[in-house]
Amino acid sequence: MKAVVWKRPRKVAVEEVPDPRIEAATDAVVRVTATAICGSDLHLYDHGASLAMKPGDILGHEVMGVVEDVGPRAASHLSVGDTVVVPFNISCGHCYMCDRGLFAQCETTQNLKGHKGASLFGYTHMYGGVPGGQAEYLRVPQAQFGPVVLDPEKDAGVPDAAALLLSDVLPTAWQAVEYADIPQGGSLAIHGLGPVGQMCVRIARHRGAERVIAVDPAADRRAVAAANGAETLDPGSVHDVVGAVRELTGGRGTDSSIDAVGMDAEGSWPDRLLQTLRVQPDRLIALHHALGTVRRGGTCSVVGVYGGWFPQFPLGDVFDRAITLRWGQANVRRWTDQLLALLRDGDPIDAAGLITTWATLDDAPDVYERFRAREPGIVKAALRPV
Repeated sequence: MKAVVWKRPRKVAVEEVPDPRIEAATDAVVRVTATAICGSDLHLYDHGASLAMKPGDILGHEVMGVVEDVGPRAASHLSVGDTVVVPFNISCGHCYMCDRGLFAQCETTQNLKGHKGASLFGYTHMYGGVPGGQAEYLRVPQAQFGPVVLDPEKDAGVPDAAALLLSDVLPTAWQAVEYADIPQGGSLAIHGLGPVGQMCVRIARHRGAERVIAVDPAADRRAVAAANGAETLDPGSVHDVVGAVRELTGGRGTDSSIDAVGMDAEGSWPDRLLQTLRVQPDRLIALHHALGTVRRGGTCSVVGVYGGWFPQFPLGDVFDRAITLRWGQANVRRWTDQLLALLRDGDPIDAAGLITTWATLDDAPDVYERFRAREPGIVKAALRPV
């Protein structure tokens, strides 16, 4: 089969690899009909060598498709021919952590050697080295629980562009807003308007946030957020992002904030230099902005991916201002039922409209580079094997 494989930093290729097969009784094999490129994939694209990627690793963790084969212990949940969406974290559904809705910490697939949580599809050997779904076929471990089965009647009106986002973007953004704990009619600052940041805008407004201030340097991304009810701020147009947001809120700051960027945030040349020199693995400017723009006693929700340990963290400021900080990988299956119900109910958050670019699997190397370069008009890119 064809698959998108990581070769070295800033190079992926489409190559022939062995077809997946059932390896455990709880496995399934899915024929991929749509897969997406995530902002998190760009971290691997740029820094894969330092993030435990190996040449030939198959990328991709946002997948939907049709079940082709089912292991005997997954047959109670899946049947051949089912259309499914595959969550990016691999969880068993019955361990101590899963029983508490912490599917990203599943103890059955946890990577204890690397001190990491549940295994992830296509996301480095720190998280299990499980082959990803930017391919023609995908082996799905823990298929007795993980895949979300789309009902051929109830979900007939849900387009692939919306259903595919149940694998990552929608539950990640939903959890980010949930963790932000925005008061009804309250205010929220969102730092970063990639796909997840855009969905945070829509979900926050849908759930009752009166005011959303969205911060991103890209004009086209700010325009998309504005069209969905956000006030926008270009960080390059102000001397101090934190001061500008506080000024917009009468000096207080917003009730809540979300860091939807993570380790590759733009806007701080010292951060970039230290990351390039490998003094620190991540850039922290978006996290500092998110912590700074939230009011005293407010909540900061971090959904952007970070990978390393840091000696510099504004601990005293967070303590003094009584900030609640919540973060972590999305517990995908915790949210998929209510999100699927939302999509069935006319998709009031316009999830289907988030994907701006469709291409074939063969086009993946070009699309990766265009997405990384923030080519105007590309908010979210998806691929179809042909």
